[in-house]
Amino acid sequence: MTDSISLDQIAARLEALEETIIMRFIDRAQFAANSVAYERGRSGFSGAGDRSLFEVRLEAQERMDAEFGRYEVPEERPVNATLPAPRRTVHLPPSPLQISDYSIVSQSPAIRDAYLGCLSELCAAGDDGQYGSSVELDVYAIQAIARRVHFGALYVAEAKYRSNPVAYHEAAGSRDTERLTAMLTRSEVEQRIIDRLEKKVAYLQQHVNTDVRRVIGAEVIVTFYRKSVIPLTKRGQVAYLLNRR
Repeated sequence: MTDSISLDQIAARLEALEETIIMRFIDRAQFAANSVAYERGRSGFSGAGDRSLFEVRLEAQERMDAEFGRYEVPEERPVNATLPAPRRTVHLPPSPLQISDYSIVSQSPAIRDAYLGCLSELCAAGDDGQYGSSVELDVYAIQAIARRVHFGALYVAEAKYRSNPVAYHEAAGSRDTERLTAMLTRSEVEQRIIDRLEKKVAYLQQHVNTDVRRVIGAEVIVTFYRKSVIPLTKRGQVAYLLNRR
């Protein structure tokens, strides 16, 4: 993003991220629930303590990404709080955001928990032994969801603030989170997102060979958006507005 900001442009970016999230869910659904991969103390890694294989894989990914500078990008928020500094200089375009610490808006731990909570609905029950592939795809899914949530949290909040600075400044100044949430909520936009998701899930799977690929229904993704993506985005928006410079 440049230092200019447009709600239409932001909405287009958020819409484009939907396909990535849907495909991450579809890819993970090709493997069983594999509950062993999430059981603490059963990672199979020497020195991993009581962490699960999922936790080991997520931390390893985030440590590598941190060294490459991924988390210098505002909307890329990690789950793990203690990560190494970048080992390369990251050059970003001017930002319109008015907040000193992007981590203030982070919803990543809640995103992780919500995603793990939907695996029983997304995946077939049982154990296929494909633990490594399962947790790898989990990590990619969580990162895609986090990118979408935090992009919406940061840039939508800033754009809406600029559209009515007096009202948003007053609500934020009085720490009125209920009023801020009401101001940020547009039910008709949320319903358009849900309707679009249902169509995309069907479209992206219309030519699937069901002999080798598992087809998922739209409901698991729609429910995840309703219960997690949309509310967590608004929670991040409120956090941004309360801490805007």
